[in-house]
Amino acid sequence: MLEAEQVINERYQLQKKLGRNAGRQTWLAKDLSTDNQQQVVVKLLAFGGDVQWEDLKLFEREAQTLQQLDHSRIPKYQDYFSIDDRTLWFGLVQEYIPGHSLKQLLDKGKRFSEATVKKIAQEILQILIYLHGFNPPLLHRDIKPSNLILGEDNSIYLVDFGAVQDRAATEGATFTVVGTYGYAPMEQFGGKAVPASDLYALGATLIHLLTRTPPGELPTADLKLQFCDRITVSSQFTKWLEKILYPAVEKRFETAQEALDYLTTNHQNFESTWASYGSRNKIIRNHQIFRKPFSSRIKIERYPNLIEITIPPKNNKAYEIFNGISHPITLGVLLVLTPLLFFSYPVIFIIILGIHFYHSKSNFMETRVSLCHHKFQITTNLLGFKQQQQGLTKTIQDISINYVSSSQGTEQLKTDAIIINTKSISKWQSYERFVFGKGLKEEELLWLVSEIRNWLATIS
Repeated sequence: MLEAEQVINERYQLQKKLGRNAGRQTWLAKDLSTDNQQQVVVKLLAFGGDVQWEDLKLFEREAQTLQQLDHSRIPKYQDYFSIDDRTLWFGLVQEYIPGHSLKQLLDKGKRFSEATVKKIAQEILQILIYLHGFNPPLLHRDIKPSNLILGEDNSIYLVDFGAVQDRAATEGATFTVVGTYGYAPMEQFGGKAVPASDLYALGATLIHLLTRTPPGELPTADLKLQFCDRITVSSQFTKWLEKILYPAVEKRFETAQEALDYLTTNHQNFESTWASYGSRNKIIRNHQIFRKPFSSRIKIERYPNLIEITIPPKNNKAYEIFNGISHPITLGVLLVLTPLLFFSYPVIFIIILGIHFYHSKSNFMETRVSLCHHKFQITTNLLGFKQQQQGLTKTIQDISINYVSSSQGTEQLKTDAIIINTKSISKWQSYERFVFGKGLKEEELLWLVSEIRNWLATIS
């Protein structure tokens, strides 16, 4: 039996029990190893009895997940230990966030205005953008008022990662059903949670704040929560809540970034959020997620702190042959063949051949683009000859598609390449342009721009 003032693991002195359920106890404790006896949160799991292997796996997964997270609105991991004192205890230690959970505030009778609820939604969406930005995405799977802390700094913190799971794990043959009734969507109870599942839970949480009624107690029609007659908010926010709470996952916002964009932009027509690219008669939704074209061989590796893009040459076989030849040999062959070609064929043929090669460089050129928090780099490899462009990520002003006039005339435009516009650090010019992706199909350019833009949004 654990009691207040008891010291466990020769380091943590228990102070006050914060919660208890299903063989788990959560305590506020003092870390006696620190100079100021820092307050921490200690979660304890007593293995045996009602606690099964699946519970222990979830507990260990929570510890492993927290170790890799670094976000200002997620309590930081500090320690993980086990104690075998008649009962086998497993302990997880986290940063303590002074404040109150949203459930505690609801229980005290607090009422939340539309402006406050929107602010809470924006802060949670920023956290979800970070979590879902992992590869594969990390799904919290238990967003609800009791797991959201309003800190003394008036910021929202997301706690309790006991149900966390990465997207890859949900694709296995077995799964653990987790979540809270009323907040978790149907697909989650079927073991098919996706990032949009966390968005549904967020929406259900916001409805709880606005109606002061748990979503599981609200009436439903065709599986949809009926809440419109119980809240007094703007029509735009009502439509946003309806969209994030669609029972059918494909009709919800697909990403947290998309949900945030809709929430923070004043759209006169909620269903029409399209922005024009200059004079081009092609419209692209802001921060829209474009899917990778089926036939594309471009590879993207996306991480919270890094995105890497590899654009292979169109003629991959020719590239491999030429790239495998060392530079001295390549130059030697060219020196031998050039006189023969010059005297054997008209000079005009060689000129035409050179022009054709220049305009078809993409057949033989590999491009690698990498962006991290601090800098970005574009590296091209043309038959073994490499060229690099570098810039600072913080100077990026925009990522866009360059359009050029088609052969039919200036009225009709076609996609040409991707441009990274940056604010110049030179006093002689105001901006710099970095160009890559020439020769790619329009759908590939749209996809790449959307991927880079959305990744940049997660680190801003």
